[in-house]
Amino acid sequence: MEDRKNAILATPNRFKNYIDGEFVGAENSAELERESPAHGKVVSIYPASTSADTERAIAAARRSFDSGEWPYTYAGDKSRILRYVAQRIRDDVDELTLIETLESSKPLSVARGEILFAAELWDYAAGASRLLHGDSHNNLGGDMLGVVLREPIGVVGIITPWNFPLLILSERLPFALAAGCCCVVKPSEFTSGTALKLAEYIHESGLPKGVCNILAGEGDPVGKTIIESDHVDMLSFTGSSRVGRLAIQASAGNIKKLSLELGGKSPSIVFADCDIDAAIDGVLKAANINMGECCIAGSRLIVQDSIAELFQSRLAERLKDLKVGDPFDPASRIGAIINQVQYDKIASYIDIGVKEGAKLICGGDGSSYEGLYFPPTILADVRPEMRIAQEEIFGPVLSVMTFKDVPEAIKLANSTSFGLAAYIWTNDLSTALHCSRRIHAGRIWVNSALAGFPELPLGGYKQSGNGRETGRFGIEEYTEVKSLHLQIGAQSERWVTDE
Repeated sequence: MEDRKNAILATPNRFKNYIDGEFVGAENSAELERESPAHGKVVSIYPASTSADTERAIAAARRSFDSGEWPYTYAGDKSRILRYVAQRIRDDVDELTLIETLESSKPLSVARGEILFAAELWDYAAGASRLLHGDSHNNLGGDMLGVVLREPIGVVGIITPWNFPLLILSERLPFALAAGCCCVVKPSEFTSGTALKLAEYIHESGLPKGVCNILAGEGDPVGKTIIESDHVDMLSFTGSSRVGRLAIQASAGNIKKLSLELGGKSPSIVFADCDIDAAIDGVLKAANINMGECCIAGSRLIVQDSIAELFQSRLAERLKDLKVGDPFDPASRIGAIINQVQYDKIASYIDIGVKEGAKLICGGDGSSYEGLYFPPTILADVRPEMRIAQEEIFGPVLSVMTFKDVPEAIKLANSTSFGLAAYIWTNDLSTALHCSRRIHAGRIWVNSALAGFPELPLGGYKQSGNGRETGRFGIEEYTEVKSLHLQIGAQSERWVTDE
């Protein structure tokens, strides 16, 4: 892999869009260059797609869906195609891992794990396609049978972010395809490589042309065109709450269905009776995984006051063992921040927190590193109304608050406009269940952090979005429900009667 990495650093990967079954550049031949955050060299070159390119992709998906070929394909055949893609992801795991590590700067081992989990998602969706079903009602009287059908919703636009490029796409695309939808995919302009590589496997799989279209480009024009198009029936968007609001406004044109996974400010709630060693490790993982560039990051620590000082000091001590550095170094747990804009944003929030009265315990200054590396940071004495306790930072920054009892812990957990995830650390089952039922979040981990399974749905409460992805709910998200009223035999009564 070292030789391959050096080859890419010397000669960047070049990718093409995949539109209507063909690999093509942008219609005006424009290109985007992506520099590796960790190495400062161009590693990928993508098409800088235009509105015209996007319209072409949407039209291809529309034609394909309206023809009925893919929507009415036997589920067993859909399943075989999706399983083929899953296997190709596994076959090419080293290349995909290399692309993601260079483009995103996440540690190599982390990227590899995400790629393999993406393959699991394609496998799960393959099985789910064969299980998708409706319902029937045989209790409507002797001459009426009711049948409930699930049908694919139509053309789906999928817009994904840069923090988990192939993983987040794989939480959505295979489920939409399994439901019988046709798709137009726009990956982030910072990390488009694995999505465009995925197009190669999809092309090989025998998926009919136009069913899946993947194109790189800026949010405006590509994402904007997808969001505003009246020929797109549903939008799955993962990203900031700001853009999510724009998507909601734009969806009014043709009343698009929306599945939105937006911002988060997830709490890690630590009770005094927990396994402290396990909780420390879990809190650090939840706060710092993927450099904290994670929508479900446990960015707020809410710790019981009786152990707060001890827990805080041990957290800071353990952070010394968390290596920040080159993502290709096996010892690294924290790679470089995605770009300079995000780096500056993280640094600005440290200043905001200190000015608001928070105490800087450790980290907070990346000046000792060469490049876009930012150290894990802990801010204590945080009050719930502070910006660092309310706003998503998207970096390795942990804000610490304390609580006295269970009601106060729940109140603090629910004190933001977000509701994406929560982490609870306690050895008391009643406490765990009580908090889990009352915390407003789409996913909750108890004595665990970030364990993921294709079977379980994901999504948010409040301003963290709507809709659910993955699991059986994930495939149902991409369907419409239709009721059939089937008369059995002749009608016993006529609405118009003979005089």
